[in-house]
Amino acid sequence: MTSGNNGASTPEDDDPFGYLYADGQANGAQPPSGGYGYPNSVNRVRAVGQRQYGQPAQGQQQTAAYGQVPQQQGAYGQPNAHYAAPETFPGGGAPTAPQQTGHGGGGGRRGPNTKGLLIGAIAVVAAVVIGIGVAMMNGNSDDKAGGKASPTPTTSQNTKPSKSPTGASSTDLPKTDAKDLQRGGGATVASDVQGAEADGGNYVANLNNVGASVTWTIDDLPEAGAYTLFATYSVPGQDQSMSLVVNGETFGSKVGFKNFAHAPDGDFTKGWTRTYSWPTLKKGSNTITLTCQAGDKCNVLLDQLYLKKGRVTS
Repeated sequence: MTSGNNGASTPEDDDPFGYLYADGQANGAQPPSGGYGYPNSVNRVRAVGQRQYGQPAQGQQQTAAYGQVPQQQGAYGQPNAHYAAPETFPGGGAPTAPQQTGHGGGGGRRGPNTKGLLIGAIAVVAAVVIGIGVAMMNGNSDDKAGGKASPTPTTSQNTKPSKSPTGASSTDLPKTDAKDLQRGGGATVASDVQGAEADGGNYVANLNNVGASVTWTIDDLPEAGAYTLFATYSVPGQDQSMSLVVNGETFGSKVGFKNFAHAPDGDFTKGWTRTYSWPTLKKGSNTITLTCQAGDKCNVLLDQLYLKKGRVTS
């Protein structure tokens, strides 16, 4: 097939684009004159500028939707007689350019909303972080509720140490050297044996006789109650004992002067130690007597006597 009209009897045998080529134009090829949009017509390509867009095809009236007047359009590139710019109408304004969105410019289709996606991602991360923090806090609460020891005492715990009846110190209550006590039954003061803590190293000796005694008179005792009577002494290797009389009445048990220092027999120098008894005294004046009665073993050197409040051991 050559360009142009080659005398074919049917439109299908023609080259519809022959008029576009130089040899076709030399052979007399012309642009097709068929109409568009009506039955039995053959659409042909027209030269640029010849087609009037919006005009009804040859031999056909433009149809409109039911109940509407068909709009008349002008030729391509020419203003439409029925068209008026928006700014000519009441409240009209200058035309605005379509918003450019998305990637790479170009109007019409909007690109993905990356800002919204970013905000959503940040919200998800924040929710995860908050959830982890709440879980950790609840975990700590569960540990405490599960029985782990709390650093601070609860109301059921005793935060104060139990008190033993220590009472007043020896400096607050009466204390005396045995040499200053009232002696009876042949008791004497001596200082031959070293180790006595009384003033001048003096002590009371010669108590190993029935009726020998020392008596301590205490004035102005601050209050009545249980007290501890301490005595410092020395024994010669064997345990001894003497009777205790408080305010004229014999105390229920004897005072034991035992060889706590483990001194050898007859060695008073190494036998210095201490013993105690728990008498009950009255407020004000009291008398305490250590005496050697029948059945007692009284080979004792007596150094000092002192009191402490309550029943204590040291």
